[in-house]
Amino acid sequence: MTDSLWQIAQDLTRELQDLQFDAPVTHVYNPLSYAAETHRAYLERFGDGAEEAVFLGMNPGPWGMAQTGVPFGEIELVRGWMGIEGPVDKPSQEHPKRPVEGFQCTRSEVSGRRLWGWARERFGTPERFFQRFLVLNYCPLIFLEESGRNRTPDKLPVAERRPLFELCDRALRRSVELLEAPRLVGIGKFAQRRAEKALAGLPVTIGGMLHPSPASPRANAGWAEQAEEDLRRQGIELPDLRATAK
Repeated sequence: MTDSLWQIAQDLTRELQDLQFDAPVTHVYNPLSYAAETHRAYLERFGDGAEEAVFLGMNPGPWGMAQTGVPFGEIELVRGWMGIEGPVDKPSQEHPKRPVEGFQCTRSEVSGRRLWGWARERFGTPERFFQRFLVLNYCPLIFLEESGRNRTPDKLPVAERRPLFELCDRALRRSVELLEAPRLVGIGKFAQRRAEKALAGLPVTIGGMLHPSPASPRANAGWAEQAEEDLRRQGIELPDLRATAK
C-alpha cells in the first residue's frame, strides 16, 4: 500500500513538471521532489492506516512541508514525535527570502505546530493517531511571489488552476481509493470543496474542520477545541485525554 501511495506521489510529481506559472508567481517548490526521502518515509511509516478518515490540507507551508516533506510538517514534531528526519535537497530555483534548510531550519510553522501538537496531546503516540487517520495535502506545490509572499492555489488564474486541479484531483482520488478510507475531512473550506469534486461518486463521506492557520481569527481563538467540535459533529470520537496520559 505504501509503495503505491509513493507511486501516486511520483506520478503526480512527473505530471506537474509540464505546468507553467506566470507572474506574480516567480518560484514554485515541490517538496515531493527535493524532500522525497522524508516524504516517502512518512508514507511508508504511517500510510497503511487511515481506517477512519483522511485529513486533507491545501498545500505546503514554507516553514513546514517545504522544509520536511511531511504535510503540515513542523520540524520539531516531525523529528521528535514522528521520528522522521533525513536529508532535504534544494528546489531547482530557490527564493532568497524562503530558503529551504531542511531540518536545520529554525522557523516553526504555526499551522503544523497546532495540528500535530494536538495529535500528540490527544493521541499520545503517532501510532495511535495514524492507525485511524492520515494527513495528506491536495496540492504538493508551493507558489511564491517576488516579495516572498505565499500565493495559495485558489488564487492562481483560471488558466493555471484548471490543469493543476485536474492532476491533483486525480491523485487524490487514487489515494482515497487505495486507502479505502470511509471519510475525508477537509482542513479548511478549500480542501473540502476540492475533495467533494474529486471524489464524486466514491463511497466516501466528506466533511470539514477549521484550518489551524494563524491568519484565521477563529483559529487563533482556541483552534483545537473548535476543530474537535467539528470532528465530533461528524461522528468522529476522540480518545480521552486521561487515557492518553497513561
